[in-house]
Amino acid sequence: MPLGLASIGISVVTPMHDEEACVQEFLRRTDAVLAAIPGDHEIVIVDDGSTDRTPALLDEALTHMKRLRVVTLARNVGQCSALMAGLQASRGATVVVMDGDLQNAPEDIPALAAELARGHDLVSGFRGGRVEGPIRRIPSRLANWLLRRVSGCDVRDMGGYKVLRGEVARSLRLRPGQHRLLPAIVHMRGGSTSEITVQHHARFAGRSHYGLSRTLDVLIDIVLLWMQGSFKSRPMYLFGRVGIALVAIDCIIMPWLLYEKFAMDKDMGTRPPFLVAIMLFLSALFIFAAGFMLELLSEANNTVGGVQPYLVRSVRQGQAG
Repeated sequence: MPLGLASIGISVVTPMHDEEACVQEFLRRTDAVLAAIPGDHEIVIVDDGSTDRTPALLDEALTHMKRLRVVTLARNVGQCSALMAGLQASRGATVVVMDGDLQNAPEDIPALAAELARGHDLVSGFRGGRVEGPIRRIPSRLANWLLRRVSGCDVRDMGGYKVLRGEVARSLRLRPGQHRLLPAIVHMRGGSTSEITVQHHARFAGRSHYGLSRTLDVLIDIVLLWMQGSFKSRPMYLFGRVGIALVAIDCIIMPWLLYEKFAMDKDMGTRPPFLVAIMLFLSALFIFAAGFMLELLSEANNTVGGVQPYLVRSVRQGQAG
Protein backbone atom coordinates (compact mmCIF):
# COMPACT_ATOMS: atom_id res chain seq x y z
CA MET A 1 0.00 0.00 0.00
CA PRO A 2 1.48 3.38 -1.00
CA LEU A 3 2.69 5.67 1.74
CA GLY A 4 -0.11 7.71 3.30
CA LEU A 5 -3.02 5.59 2.13
CA ALA A 6 -3.30 3.55 5.33
CA SER A 7 -3.70 6.56 7.62
CA ILE A 8 -6.47 8.37 5.74
CA GLY A 9 -10.00 7.21 6.41
CA ILE A 10 -12.24 9.35 4.17
CA SER A 11 -11.30 11.46 1.16
CA VAL A 12 -13.95 13.90 -0.02
CA VAL A 13 -13.23 14.63 -3.70
CA THR A 14 -14.92 17.68 -5.22
CA PRO A 15 -14.17 19.37 -8.56
CA MET A 16 -14.87 23.11 -8.57
CA HIS A 17 -15.07 25.60 -11.41
CA ASP A 18 -15.96 29.21 -10.61
CA GLU A 19 -17.67 28.40 -7.30
CA GLU A 20 -16.61 31.50 -5.34
CA ALA A 21 -20.11 31.87 -3.88
CA CYS A 22 -20.15 28.32 -2.49
CA VAL A 23 -16.57 27.38 -1.64
CA GLN A 24 -16.33 28.80 1.89
CA GLU A 25 -19.63 27.36 3.09
CA PHE A 26 -18.84 24.03 1.45
CA LEU A 27 -15.48 23.79 3.20
CA ARG A 28 -16.92 24.86 6.55
CA ARG A 29 -19.70 22.28 6.56
CA THR A 30 -17.62 19.44 5.11
CA ASP A 31 -14.77 20.05 7.54
CA ALA A 32 -17.20 20.07 10.47
CA VAL A 33 -18.66 16.72 9.39
CA LEU A 34 -15.23 15.10 9.01
CA ALA A 35 -14.10 16.51 12.38
CA ALA A 36 -16.91 14.58 14.08
CA ILE A 37 -15.80 11.24 12.54
CA PRO A 38 -12.93 9.47 14.36
CA GLY A 39 -9.71 9.20 12.38
CA ASP A 40 -7.78 11.29 9.87
CA HIS A 41 -9.64 12.50 6.80
CA GLU A 42 -9.09 14.88 3.90
CA ILE A 43 -10.94 17.20 1.55
CA VAL A 44 -9.52 17.14 -1.99
CA ILE A 45 -10.67 20.13 -4.02
CA VAL A 46 -9.80 20.16 -7.72
CA ASP A 47 -9.74 23.70 -9.05
CA ASP A 48 -10.76 23.15 -12.65
CA GLY A 49 -9.31 26.31 -14.18
CA SER A 50 -11.47 28.76 -12.23
CA THR A 51 -11.34 32.37 -13.38
CA ASP A 52 -13.18 33.97 -10.44
CA ARG A 53 -12.08 34.22 -6.78
CA THR A 54 -12.26 30.46 -6.18
CA PRO A 55 -8.44 29.97 -6.29
CA ALA A 56 -7.87 32.86 -3.87
CA LEU A 57 -10.48 31.55 -1.44
CA LEU A 58 -8.93 28.08 -1.57
CA ASP A 59 -5.47 29.55 -0.90
CA GLU A 60 -6.88 31.37 2.11
CA ALA A 61 -8.51 28.20 3.43
CA LEU A 62 -5.23 26.30 3.12
CA THR A 63 -3.72 28.54 5.80
CA HIS A 64 -6.02 27.22 8.54
CA MET A 65 -7.59 23.92 7.33
CA LYS A 66 -5.26 20.97 7.89
CA ARG A 67 -7.62 18.53 6.15
CA LEU A 68 -7.75 20.52 2.91
CA ARG A 69 -5.73 19.58 -0.17
CA VAL A 70 -6.07 21.59 -3.38
CA VAL A 71 -5.25 20.22 -6.82
CA THR A 72 -5.00 23.10 -9.31
CA LEU A 73 -5.35 22.26 -12.99
CA ALA A 74 -3.59 24.31 -15.64
CA ARG A 75 -6.83 24.93 -17.53
CA ASN A 76 -10.50 24.04 -17.50
CA VAL A 77 -10.82 20.39 -18.59
CA GLY A 78 -14.39 19.59 -17.55
CA GLN A 79 -15.94 17.85 -14.57
CA CYS A 80 -15.06 14.28 -15.51
CA SER A 81 -11.35 14.93 -16.10
CA ALA A 82 -11.19 17.09 -12.97
CA LEU A 83 -12.82 14.30 -11.00
CA MET A 84 -10.24 11.85 -12.34
CA ALA A 85 -7.47 14.15 -11.12
CA GLY A 86 -9.09 14.26 -7.68
CA LEU A 87 -9.55 10.49 -7.49
CA GLN A 88 -5.90 9.90 -8.35
CA ALA A 89 -4.83 12.45 -5.73
CA SER A 90 -7.02 10.92 -3.02
CA ARG A 91 -5.50 8.78 -0.27
CA GLY A 92 -8.51 7.57 1.67
CA ALA A 93 -9.75 4.04 2.21
CA THR A 94 -13.17 5.56 1.46
CA VAL A 95 -13.67 8.14 -1.28
CA VAL A 96 -16.70 10.45 -1.34
CA VAL A 97 -17.56 12.08 -4.68
CA MET A 98 -19.78 15.14 -4.35
CA ASP A 99 -20.50 18.47 -6.04
CA GLY A 100 -19.35 21.74 -4.57
CA ASP A 101 -22.63 23.65 -4.87
CA LEU A 102 -24.08 22.08 -1.69
CA GLN A 103 -26.94 20.38 -3.49
CA ASN A 104 -25.33 17.33 -1.89
CA ALA A 105 -25.38 17.74 1.90
CA PRO A 106 -22.03 17.00 3.59
CA GLU A 107 -24.04 15.84 6.62
CA ASP A 108 -24.97 12.68 4.68
CA ILE A 109 -21.34 11.51 4.48
CA PRO A 110 -21.48 9.35 7.68
CA ALA A 111 -24.58 7.48 6.47
CA LEU A 112 -23.07 6.83 3.04
CA ALA A 113 -19.78 5.66 4.58
CA ALA A 114 -21.63 3.37 7.00
CA GLU A 115 -23.51 1.72 4.13
CA LEU A 116 -20.25 1.24 2.22
CA ALA A 117 -18.72 -0.45 5.28
CA ARG A 118 -21.32 -3.21 4.96
CA GLY A 119 -19.23 -4.68 2.16
CA HIS A 120 -20.13 -2.68 -0.92
CA ASP A 121 -17.79 -1.19 -3.54
CA LEU A 122 -20.01 1.82 -4.26
CA VAL A 123 -22.98 3.44 -2.55
CA SER A 124 -25.13 5.95 -4.39
CA GLY A 125 -27.16 8.71 -2.79
CA PHE A 126 -30.73 8.61 -4.07
CA ARG A 127 -32.13 12.14 -4.36
CA GLY A 128 -35.67 11.25 -3.35
CA GLY A 129 -36.94 14.82 -2.97
CA ARG A 130 -35.18 16.56 -5.84
CA VAL A 131 -35.90 20.27 -5.84
CA GLU A 132 -35.32 20.72 -9.56
CA GLY A 133 -38.19 21.31 -11.95
CA PRO A 134 -39.71 18.68 -14.26
CA ILE A 135 -37.68 19.94 -17.22
CA ARG A 136 -34.56 18.52 -15.54
CA ARG A 137 -36.13 15.66 -13.59
CA ILE A 138 -37.83 13.95 -16.53
CA PRO A 139 -34.67 13.56 -18.71
CA SER A 140 -32.80 12.40 -15.61
CA ARG A 141 -35.38 9.70 -14.88
CA LEU A 142 -35.31 8.55 -18.49
CA ALA A 143 -31.51 8.36 -18.47
CA ASN A 144 -31.50 6.44 -15.17
CA TRP A 145 -34.07 3.98 -16.54
CA LEU A 146 -32.01 3.40 -19.68
CA LEU A 147 -28.85 2.90 -17.61
CA ARG A 148 -30.56 0.31 -15.44
CA ARG A 149 -31.70 -1.59 -18.54
CA VAL A 150 -28.31 -1.36 -20.24
CA SER A 151 -26.09 -2.22 -17.26
CA GLY A 152 -28.29 -4.41 -15.08
CA CYS A 153 -27.46 -2.17 -12.12
CA ASP A 154 -30.45 -1.53 -9.82
CA VAL A 155 -29.31 1.91 -8.62
CA ARG A 156 -32.11 4.40 -9.28
CA ASP A 157 -29.99 7.57 -9.23
CA MET A 158 -26.77 7.17 -11.22
CA GLY A 159 -25.61 10.79 -11.01
CA GLY A 160 -24.60 12.95 -8.08
CA TYR A 161 -23.59 11.82 -4.59
CA LYS A 162 -21.34 8.72 -4.46
CA VAL A 163 -19.02 6.95 -2.04
CA LEU A 164 -16.57 4.27 -3.19
CA ARG A 165 -13.88 2.04 -1.79
CA GLY A 166 -10.60 3.85 -2.30
CA GLU A 167 -9.03 1.05 -4.35
CA VAL A 168 -12.02 1.01 -6.68
CA ALA A 169 -12.09 4.81 -7.05
CA ARG A 170 -8.40 5.02 -7.92
CA SER A 171 -8.67 2.13 -10.41
CA LEU A 172 -11.24 3.96 -12.54
CA ARG A 173 -10.22 5.36 -15.91
CA LEU A 174 -13.14 7.50 -17.00
CA ARG A 175 -13.78 8.96 -20.41
CA PRO A 176 -15.35 12.45 -20.52
CA GLY A 177 -18.98 12.20 -19.44
CA GLN A 178 -18.64 8.91 -17.61
CA HIS A 179 -18.69 10.54 -14.17
CA ARG A 180 -22.49 10.32 -14.53
CA LEU A 181 -22.30 6.52 -14.96
CA LEU A 182 -20.23 5.47 -11.92
CA PRO A 183 -22.67 2.91 -10.43
CA ALA A 184 -23.20 1.25 -13.82
CA ILE A 185 -19.45 1.12 -14.52
CA VAL A 186 -18.63 -0.39 -11.13
CA HIS A 187 -21.49 -2.88 -11.41
CA MET A 188 -20.40 -4.00 -14.89
CA ARG A 189 -16.92 -4.70 -13.51
CA GLY A 190 -18.47 -7.02 -10.92
CA GLY A 191 -18.60 -4.57 -8.02
CA SER A 192 -21.27 -4.54 -5.33
CA THR A 193 -23.46 -1.42 -5.39
CA SER A 194 -26.06 -0.11 -2.97
CA GLU A 195 -28.21 2.98 -2.57
CA ILE A 196 -29.58 5.03 0.31
CA THR A 197 -31.78 8.13 0.34
CA VAL A 198 -29.97 11.43 0.88
CA GLN A 199 -30.93 15.07 1.12
CA HIS A 200 -31.09 17.23 -1.96
CA HIS A 201 -31.13 21.01 -1.91
CA ALA A 202 -31.14 23.89 -4.34
CA ARG A 203 -27.76 25.39 -5.10
CA PHE A 204 -26.38 27.30 -2.13
CA ALA A 205 -25.54 30.21 -4.45
CA GLY A 206 -24.63 31.00 -8.01
CA ARG A 207 -25.88 29.40 -11.21
CA SER A 208 -25.66 25.85 -12.50
CA HIS A 209 -22.98 25.15 -15.12
CA TYR A 210 -25.17 22.55 -16.82
CA GLY A 211 -28.20 22.86 -19.07
CA LEU A 212 -30.51 20.63 -21.04
CA SER A 213 -27.94 20.36 -23.83
CA ARG A 214 -26.13 17.65 -21.87
CA THR A 215 -29.14 15.30 -22.26
CA LEU A 216 -27.98 14.26 -25.74
CA ASP A 217 -24.45 13.70 -24.40
CA VAL A 218 -25.85 11.40 -21.70
CA LEU A 219 -27.76 9.35 -24.28
CA ILE A 220 -24.59 8.95 -26.36
CA ASP A 221 -22.68 7.84 -23.24
CA ILE A 222 -25.38 5.25 -22.51
CA VAL A 223 -25.14 3.85 -26.05
CA LEU A 224 -21.36 3.61 -25.70
CA LEU A 225 -21.71 1.86 -22.34
CA TRP A 226 -24.19 -0.60 -23.87
CA MET A 227 -21.80 -1.42 -26.68
CA GLN A 228 -18.94 -1.96 -24.23
CA GLY A 229 -20.98 -4.08 -21.86
CA SER A 230 -22.96 -6.11 -24.39
CA PHE A 231 -19.92 -7.24 -26.34
CA LYS A 232 -17.40 -7.63 -23.49
CA SER A 233 -15.35 -4.61 -24.63
CA ARG A 234 -14.66 -6.43 -27.90
CA PRO A 235 -15.59 -4.20 -30.88
CA MET A 236 -15.21 -7.15 -33.23
CA TYR A 237 -18.11 -8.91 -31.50
CA LEU A 238 -20.45 -6.10 -32.54
CA PHE A 239 -19.02 -5.30 -35.97
CA GLY A 240 -18.48 -8.99 -36.73
CA ARG A 241 -22.13 -9.83 -36.07
CA VAL A 242 -23.30 -6.98 -38.30
CA GLY A 243 -20.88 -8.05 -41.03
CA ILE A 244 -21.95 -11.69 -40.81
CA ALA A 245 -25.61 -10.65 -41.04
CA LEU A 246 -24.89 -8.69 -44.24
CA VAL A 247 -22.97 -11.61 -45.74
CA ALA A 248 -25.84 -13.94 -44.84
CA ILE A 249 -28.31 -11.72 -46.70
CA ASP A 250 -25.87 -11.61 -49.62
CA CYS A 251 -25.71 -15.41 -49.63
CA ILE A 252 -29.49 -15.52 -50.08
CA ILE A 253 -29.67 -12.95 -52.87
CA MET A 254 -26.74 -14.12 -55.01
CA PRO A 255 -27.73 -17.82 -55.39
CA TRP A 256 -31.21 -16.72 -56.38
CA LEU A 257 -29.80 -14.36 -59.03
CA LEU A 258 -27.40 -17.04 -60.32
CA TYR A 259 -30.25 -19.53 -60.57
CA GLU A 260 -32.32 -17.08 -62.62
CA LYS A 261 -29.27 -16.27 -64.74
CA PHE A 262 -28.45 -19.86 -65.74
CA ALA A 263 -31.85 -21.52 -65.44
CA MET A 264 -34.08 -18.77 -66.78
CA ASP A 265 -31.57 -16.78 -68.85
CA LYS A 266 -32.32 -13.53 -67.03
CA ASP A 267 -29.70 -10.81 -67.09
CA MET A 268 -28.38 -10.18 -63.57
CA GLY A 269 -25.78 -7.46 -64.10
CA THR A 270 -28.23 -4.61 -64.47
CA ARG A 271 -30.86 -5.74 -61.97
CA PRO A 272 -31.32 -3.83 -58.66
CA PRO A 273 -30.99 -7.00 -56.49
CA PHE A 274 -27.52 -7.58 -57.96
CA LEU A 275 -26.45 -4.03 -57.14
CA VAL A 276 -27.83 -4.45 -53.62
CA ALA A 277 -25.88 -7.68 -53.20
CA ILE A 278 -22.65 -6.00 -54.29
CA MET A 279 -23.26 -3.09 -51.88
CA LEU A 280 -23.96 -5.52 -49.02
CA PHE A 281 -20.75 -7.43 -49.72
CA LEU A 282 -18.62 -4.27 -49.85
CA SER A 283 -20.30 -2.97 -46.68
CA ALA A 284 -19.53 -6.22 -44.90
CA LEU A 285 -15.85 -5.94 -45.87
CA PHE A 286 -15.75 -2.36 -44.58
CA ILE A 287 -17.44 -3.32 -41.30
CA PHE A 288 -15.07 -6.25 -40.74
CA ALA A 289 -12.10 -3.96 -41.37
CA ALA A 290 -13.49 -1.29 -39.00
CA GLY A 291 -14.08 -3.88 -36.30
CA PHE A 292 -10.54 -5.22 -36.69
CA MET A 293 -9.02 -1.74 -36.41
CA LEU A 294 -11.15 -0.88 -33.36
CA GLU A 295 -10.13 -4.21 -31.80
CA LEU A 296 -6.47 -3.24 -32.12
CA LEU A 297 -7.13 0.24 -30.72
CA SER A 298 -9.12 -1.17 -27.79
CA GLU A 299 -6.33 -3.61 -26.96
CA ALA A 300 -3.73 -0.83 -27.11
CA ASN A 301 -5.87 1.46 -24.92
CA ASN A 302 -6.42 -1.21 -22.27
CA THR A 303 -2.73 -2.14 -22.26
CA VAL A 304 -1.49 1.44 -21.94
CA GLY A 305 -4.17 2.48 -19.43
CA GLY A 306 -3.86 -0.67 -17.34
CA VAL A 307 -7.65 -0.89 -17.11
CA GLN A 308 -8.95 -4.24 -15.88
CA PRO A 309 -12.54 -5.42 -16.58
CA TYR A 310 -12.85 -6.83 -13.06
CA LEU A 311 -12.51 -5.93 -9.38
CA VAL A 312 -10.60 -8.06 -6.88
CA ARG A 313 -12.57 -8.26 -3.64
CA SER A 314 -10.05 -10.34 -1.67
CA VAL A 315 -7.06 -12.66 -1.97
CA ARG A 316 -6.91 -15.43 0.65
CA GLN A 317 -4.02 -17.69 1.56
CA GLY A 318 -4.49 -21.19 2.91
CA GLN A 319 -3.09 -21.92 6.38
CA ALA A 320 -0.47 -24.61 6.92
CA GLY A 321 -1.90 -27.59 8.81
